[in-house]
Amino acid sequence: MENSNQFTNERSAARRHTAVSVITYILLTLWALIVLFPFYWMVLTSVKSYSSYNAEHIPSFFTLTPTMQNYADAFTAVPLGKYLLNTLIFTSATTAIMMVVITLSAFAFARLEFRGKNLAFTLFLSLMMIPNELVIITNFVTITNLDMRNTFLGLILPSVTSVFYIYLLKENFEQVQDELYRAAKVDGTSDLKYLCKVMIPICKPTMVTIAILKVIECWNSYVWPRLITDDQNYYLVSNGIQEIRENGFGRENIPAMMAAVVVISLPLIVLFLIFRNKIMAGVSRGGTKG
Repeated sequence: MENSNQFTNERSAARRHTAVSVITYILLTLWALIVLFPFYWMVLTSVKSYSSYNAEHIPSFFTLTPTMQNYADAFTAVPLGKYLLNTLIFTSATTAIMMVVITLSAFAFARLEFRGKNLAFTLFLSLMMIPNELVIITNFVTITNLDMRNTFLGLILPSVTSVFYIYLLKENFEQVQDELYRAAKVDGTSDLKYLCKVMIPICKPTMVTIAILKVIECWNSYVWPRLITDDQNYYLVSNGIQEIRENGFGRENIPAMMAAVVVISLPLIVLFLIFRNKIMAGVSRGGTKG
């Protein structure tokens, strides 16, 4: 009798587990459809001709006559290739310089001993409390006074450091055992060599994550490039898309606009799909002490 009751309880538990799993997958599927639908609609609109798009009184969720003409127009009607190249230069240079700056800063706060280190780091973290609007105004005045508007240097300099990324990398560096540092110093290893040979390889997942997040941040940057550049030769894709809308395709040519947006968004989507596991691993490692 006891075995029969136990068997019944196990079957009930299994059924409840199955029901919960089914409901969970249904909800996740619905959420995925909601999240992915804007991307589907963007791609779908980009392959519709201007005439067929305007002829739709009721939006169609598919098309039987896709066209790639909108993508050709995205590179011929406006200098989209130039905008992509500018963005690539800005993103690559900013990310590379920032990685050097935050790595050295995080190592100094995590491993080096100097007077007032804790106070300096506390004051450093307090900078995160300053509204971005105030920082943008200060940076704009500084860059303007240095006559660096409409230059790549003016675009790059205000973005080469991040308090949050320094904090994240410092916490990651502190997870490396102190014994390794002491042993390296006994062997006569310099701090810079220890950083390059030990700390960076161990903390590589977090550093890759930071680099990818910075690339995404730079690629999507809008306010600062829009504020500091009014020369088309230095437009990024973020403020170039506004130029495309105003002086390229016009406000009514939505399919061509969507084609340009797809081209601009594709590099980030591919980057995330390739490195998604490293991003998750780096964020998880950076937020775990011990």
